[in-house]
Amino acid sequence: MTSSANKVLIIGGGFSGMAAAIELRRQGVEVDLVEIDPGWRSYGAGISLGGATLRAFRRLGVLDAFLAEGAASDGVDIFIPTGVKVAALPTPRIAGPDVPGNAGIMRPVLARILAEATRAAGASVRLGCTFTQIEQDDEGVDVSFSDGSRGRYDLVIGADGLYSKVRETLFPDAPKPQYSGQGVWRAVLPRPAEVTGTMMWLGPKVKTGLNPVSSDEMYLFVTEDRPENTHIPPSEFLATLKGLLARFPAPLMQQVAQQLDEHSQIVYRPLESLLVPAPWYRGRVVLVGDTVHATTPHMASGACIGIEDAIVLAEEVGKGGSVGEALARYQERRWERCRMVVQNSGRLGEIEIAGGDKEEHGKIMRETLMALAAPI
Repeated sequence: MTSSANKVLIIGGGFSGMAAAIELRRQGVEVDLVEIDPGWRSYGAGISLGGATLRAFRRLGVLDAFLAEGAASDGVDIFIPTGVKVAALPTPRIAGPDVPGNAGIMRPVLARILAEATRAAGASVRLGCTFTQIEQDDEGVDVSFSDGSRGRYDLVIGADGLYSKVRETLFPDAPKPQYSGQGVWRAVLPRPAEVTGTMMWLGPKVKTGLNPVSSDEMYLFVTEDRPENTHIPPSEFLATLKGLLARFPAPLMQQVAQQLDEHSQIVYRPLESLLVPAPWYRGRVVLVGDTVHATTPHMASGACIGIEDAIVLAEEVGKGGSVGEALARYQERRWERCRMVVQNSGRLGEIEIAGGDKEEHGKIMRETLMALAAPI
């Protein structure tokens, strides 16, 4: 069957863009990928991932590399601030009986693994470059680039993130990212022997957790209510994070607090979300990942659904038919799953901020995990 597109441009070299490049190249499609950052860097500390993401990594051919450099485990242990364990959340082995259902890795490490796979797949990668103009007709898309060059493509994929310039160009009236009323702190620390999987401590207005990201490191995450999205000077990061951990007398949390110092790679991010109404395409230009469905990290599934977008889009392009038909099929397969993750994650945050119904919170988490276990 003839592919819907023979030559594709991907704008943005994040996780979704790289996944699209890998999958399209597997089908023999010519792929150009442009990334505005000349260093192709990924910022941040650790990232938590579920079984559905590991299933996607298996599809992309990077699961073995991930498991060699990251960390995988089963289940999430839940504690109250004093350290008493109150629950264990199961994490299904979605990627296969041999692959645990929960994982973590450093973001820059995952970005390197995917970048190596993107180049190995044969995609043409240009760094320090982005588009300046997109003009399309019935037969193709003409793109002008910031390095002065031009190209013509059958399909253009916008994968340039939460503050996407492609989205702004394609849908100038689309919704803007919304602040959720929460922020998340992350830091990287040596991993003690007792931290073998994901652990979370739930306190009023603040929750904290640990997740292994390699054989000898873990990352700390702390989610707090912060009504206003105000700037926090980096000089205050260490003291602020230690102050938040003081609310958790659990011995392990206090040990973590004592370990924190200026070398702990502390980062803070206000939590924002976005759900752009369908359609996510216009003509021969389509959006994937955070450009159309950025989620808060409550279900650890933001990277997952973006990478899944890329896989599904490549599948539909490979099935043939017109570009419009392929994009309509992509939209049909992705809307409900992505809507569910964004809105359910947002609802979890609302419950946490309000000190609301813990039963509803647990029910949403369980139902979302079950839905993510379904085939894409």
